[in-house]
Amino acid sequence: MKNKLVWALMTAGLLGAGVAGGYWFAMHRMIGASVAPPDVANAADKKPLYYYDPMYPQQKFDKPGKSPFMDMMLVPVYGDDGADSGSVKISPRIVQNLGIRTALITQGALDKKIEVVGAVAFDERAVALVQARVNGFIEKLFVRAPLDPVKKGQPLAEILAPDWVAAQEEYLTLRRSPLANDALRQAARQRLVLLGMDERTIAAIETEGRTRPRITLLAPISGVVGELAVREGMTVMPGSLLFRINGLSSVWINADVPEIQAAWLKPGSALTATVPAYPGVVFNGRVTALLPDINPSTRTLRARIEVANPKGQLVPGMFATLEVASRSRQDVLLVPSEAVIQTGKRAVVILVDNGQDGKQQFVPTDIELGGEANGLSEIRGVTAGSINAGMKVVVSGQFLIDSEASLKSTSTRMGEASVAAPAANPAEGVIEAIDADGVTISHGPIPSMKMGAMTMAFKAPPSGVPAEVKVGSKVAFDVMLTPQGEFALRSIQPKTAATSAQKTAPNPGAKEGAGK
Repeated sequence: MKNKLVWALMTAGLLGAGVAGGYWFAMHRMIGASVAPPDVANAADKKPLYYYDPMYPQQKFDKPGKSPFMDMMLVPVYGDDGADSGSVKISPRIVQNLGIRTALITQGALDKKIEVVGAVAFDERAVALVQARVNGFIEKLFVRAPLDPVKKGQPLAEILAPDWVAAQEEYLTLRRSPLANDALRQAARQRLVLLGMDERTIAAIETEGRTRPRITLLAPISGVVGELAVREGMTVMPGSLLFRINGLSSVWINADVPEIQAAWLKPGSALTATVPAYPGVVFNGRVTALLPDINPSTRTLRARIEVANPKGQLVPGMFATLEVASRSRQDVLLVPSEAVIQTGKRAVVILVDNGQDGKQQFVPTDIELGGEANGLSEIRGVTAGSINAGMKVVVSGQFLIDSEASLKSTSTRMGEASVAAPAANPAEGVIEAIDADGVTISHGPIPSMKMGAMTMAFKAPPSGVPAEVKVGSKVAFDVMLTPQGEFALRSIQPKTAATSAQKTAPNPGAKEGAGK
């Protein structure tokens, strides 16, 4: 019975020890996994570039050790932790999760094409006016509504004009008289022309030998009646406008061209036009004028395009799409337009570099843009470095990468600036001791370094301690923090009215407190 109790106690002890050992082993692995760096093997083979305190990252140290600012060890920075300042390294898995797409920079021809829309209007150069040249009455109208189509030579109106009758009688009398010479006959005939008779009507009067009190006005050109100013029974006077006829053999298309594309157009440039009413039908035209007037709301320039309209298919009011003939530029670098980040002052693309460690490095690069067409933009140059055909650029997710790179670059520049140009830290105090290792000073507060009054040792300045500085001397000095984390004097000199950096008296109590 006693042996069974002993065996039971031994078994329970072994089980407890096993559980405790397993728990310790599991916790040790968990803690080790959480503390160990993600790439211990690689880190062991690489030499750190420098060390830094995460709470004071602008200060760099050459050797490992404990931070002089915080109670913690310095953290090493390796050569691949950040690559170049302003660039970003991302593992392939993260690239896939972010949905980052890339495209190649190519070299080829860029076709500059302008596509704009406009509205069809009458050609104001193809206009004919029909006026009355004598007093008379409108007895009959053959065209009764505006915009009615007319053909050249078509009757427009019939006018009863007494003045015409007198002129015709005079002309016929001179034609019959043997006493009249040719000059008089020609003058009488010219009078009929000035009164508005056409050659066909005069010929009919000569043939018939009788007057015509009613004269029919004919259309001088083909087109439509743009303005109808008379009705039957109206009295007309010399100079009265009767009809305004607009020709349709050619029309204008007034197009609004973006201001940035205005330089691509010139008077005489050939182009093609299409309208929704006639799909597949192309109308040829040319730019006749670029009107010197910019729309302040849309920032567009009005272009006047003359288009041939032999069949009269184009009518005023139609919308038309215009395409200017392309002008190719050969052998230029082309990048997808969606890959370009434009901030207003600069244009940026994100170049992709596949590293040997499998991670992709993304480098923002400022470029100078040229023309754009068919979803491609021309790269005319770069502000730094070089870009060649075959390089990869990011076409999606580039805004996130550019933001991360900009933040990193800013942080690096701030850190470098603080190391390159350390701030002055003036102070005043009393010399307590001078030895080979440095100078011990009982000083007042140093506000720029957030240090209170105390007695401490400083490394001697590079130029050495001046001969006039002795133990017990009141001095003015400037403190700096070396990359190794040591406090050193940048300069020291006896305190005078001219050299006093700040009016802070030495604190004897600080000496006693420090000594204790």
